[in-house]
This record gives sequence, C-alpha cells and structure tokens, in this order.
Amino acid sequence: MNEGVYGFVSIDLPPLLAGTLACVTCAILGNYLVLRRMSLMGDAISHSVLPGLVIAFMLSGSRDPLPMFVGATIAGLFTVGLVELLRRYARVEPGAAMGVVFSVMFAMGVLLLERGAGRQVDLDADCVLNGVMETMIWFPPEEAGSLARWSTWVSLPRQVWTLGVVLLVVLAAVGMLFKELRIVAFDPGLATSQGFHAGLLNTLLMVLVACATVASFEAVGSILVIAMLICPAASARMLTDRLWVQVVLSVVLAAAAGITGYLLGAYAPTLLGLPAAVSASGMITVVAGVIMLLSVLFAPSHGTVARRFRRVRMSLRVAREDLLASLYRAEESGAAARAVASRPVDAIVLRRAIARGQVRLANGVPALTDRGRDVARGIVRSHRLWESYLVERGGLAPDHVHGTAMRLEHLTDSASGARFEPPQPDSPTDPHARPIPPR
Repeated sequence: MNEGVYGFVSIDLPPLLAGTLACVTCAILGNYLVLRRMSLMGDAISHSVLPGLVIAFMLSGSRDPLPMFVGATIAGLFTVGLVELLRRYARVEPGAAMGVVFSVMFAMGVLLLERGAGRQVDLDADCVLNGVMETMIWFPPEEAGSLARWSTWVSLPRQVWTLGVVLLVVLAAVGMLFKELRIVAFDPGLATSQGFHAGLLNTLLMVLVACATVASFEAVGSILVIAMLICPAASARMLTDRLWVQVVLSVVLAAAAGITGYLLGAYAPTLLGLPAAVSASGMITVVAGVIMLLSVLFAPSHGTVARRFRRVRMSLRVAREDLLASLYRAEESGAAARAVASRPVDAIVLRRAIARGQVRLANGVPALTDRGRDVARGIVRSHRLWESYLVERGGLAPDHVHGTAMRLEHLTDSASGARFEPPQPDSPTDPHARPIPPR
C-alpha cells in the first residue's frame, strides 16, 4: 500500500474504529436510559470509576489494563447498586440519587489520590475528559494484501477489541431481551404483572451500561461517553415513535457522528490553515450535539419547526372557519355583510377562503359561495349543539356558554367523525332559541 494509505491505516483507523464502536455501543443502551429518564446514569458511572481505578492501582501496584479495568468495572457496578438502593428503598428521585452517588464516589477517588498511595497514579484531567484516542497507533504489515488476513487485524490496539467485544455483548443482550426491555422501559408495573421481573431486567441494563461506560472510558473519555448515551437516542426519539426504528436510527446517527467527528477533528483544522488537529472526542461530541439540534428543530413530527407550522396552519384554519361562520350568521339574520378587517392575517384568511372556493367578493364585500355555505353551516351547527350540550348536560347558564362553544365549534361532524345530534330532536334550537342547522 502507498504511504498515504498506510499512514491512515496505522494512525487514523484505530482511533476511528474505537470512537465509532464506543458511540454505537453507548447509543444502543442510551435508548432505554432516555425512555426511562435515567440519562445521567452514564455521567454517574464515568465519575464514579475513579476510586475503582485508584484502589486497583493500590492493590496491584501497577497500571496494567486488566486490574484497572476490573477495578473500574466494580466501581461502576457499585455505583449502579447504590443508585438503585436509594431509588427503591429511600424513595429518592432517580436524578437526585445519581447526583448524590457520583458526587460522593468522585470525591472519594480524589481523596484517595491526594492522601493514599494512589497519589502516584498518572491521571490528568485531559486523559479523564478526552480519552487517549490519538495515542492508539497500529503498525500492520505494509503489503496491500495483509489487510485481507485475519492475523493482521488481531494486532489492533487492545481498546478496539475491548469495545468490539462489549458491543457484541450489548447487541446479543438487547436482541434476546428486546420485548422485555421495551415493556420495562415504558411500564415496569405492566412488565411485572406479565411475569417479567422488572427489577432484574433493570439491573441487567445497568450492568450493561456500566460495562459499556468503563470500556469506553479508557479510550474516548467521559465527555464522549456521556454525550453518546444521550444525544443519538434523544435525536432518534425526535424522529420516530417506534422503538425498534429508534434503536436503528440511533445506531446510524452515532456511527455518523463518530466517523464525521473524527475526520473533522483530524483533517478540518489542517484544511483551514490551523497548526494542529483538535480533540477527536471533543469534535465527535460537537457533531452529536449538532445532530441533536437539527433533530430538535427539523424533525418531521416532533420538531420545533414542524410543531410551529402545524400551529400556524391550525390558527389559519380556525380563523377561516370563523370568517365563514360570521358570514353565515349575517346571512341568517338578514344583516348586511361587512368588509373584512384590514389586518394582514385577515387578508391571508380571506385569500385562502377565496382560493378554496368558499368566499367570493361582491363589490369588495365577502359573501359565501355554495361550497362555503355548506362548510359554514356545519360550523354553526356544531357551535349551537355545543351550547345546548353545555346548558342541558353541563348545567351552565345560557349566557355563559358562548365563549366555550366558540372554541369547541371547530370540532364538527366531519372533523371528529362523531355524529352530533340535538339534545331535543323534536325542537332543534339552541339555548338562545336559534335554529340548529340540519346535518
């Protein structure tokens, strides 16, 4: 292979794989944390592993990967157990329980570092927050065909293989228990009544979160772990209401954030003329945050823009129906129709009514067409039926129901699918003795 390809494979491929594997693993589990409102569990575990790391060093006397990983895992599981005890038996709100536990555990770790033999451990803030992705370098054989041999990939850095194994375990657990985890995430009481042990499934989920957090912590740092447990799942939640689709979307978004973020962090500064690359973990986190922001703004169903558009469209529909109803009442009473007010919204409503063939202009004054009269009749009918219902069934005074009926009149026969009937079919009039139009 040429020099450029070999440089990418040896320098960029290992951290790229590690970052992507960590993102995908955390995203899968993050779906259930987001649904259960326990997104801060990853934050709690990532802070609470510090005393486990220090105690492992004090007992083993070395920074070998195995004892450090075991110590961090035990500390993570201990954190999960404490949070569950506080939540279940002390009736402490989950967010408060996580905050208390990770604060105490992190403080204990700092105390051990400062006062105990763990003071000799080389743990700096940059390593804890950003990880050591950039230090994962791989030196495969330079022959182009070497990448096609399994023996070549065995020599990948240990962090990559650790994250790969954890991802396989998470995929297997979620695949086998997808139905059970789904029920527990939405309704633990229903899960228990159907024979699923909600507490045991929750403990299993927390164990998986602890393992994924600890495995990702060493390679990518706590910032990326916390972001990936929340951002992809929350972004996917904005895009769909089906859990399996949400899980798939979160995996796609997490992989996209991992790959795009690493490439931007490694190569974008050089292209922009900056002297050095930026933190890969930090850039991946930024990309995940941007994806979540775009999802919040532009999601087709739950996005801010879509909700605003539906609200505006509903407001225009209500204003147009109010215009039609007012013209119908004017025709009914024999009063002369008046010109529409000159506000910009009134002009928009009038144009929409004319475009729909419901209103025509006669000497500058709006008048109902046959199509508009049919629509207006349904609205007035609904209004007067609601007034009758509120007086005869709700016990309200006739002079107190007009405002409420004005808000409810847009729920017509065609809009609701129901069949509204007059409370007194023999005398279809409203409380004000006005006739209720026929269907």
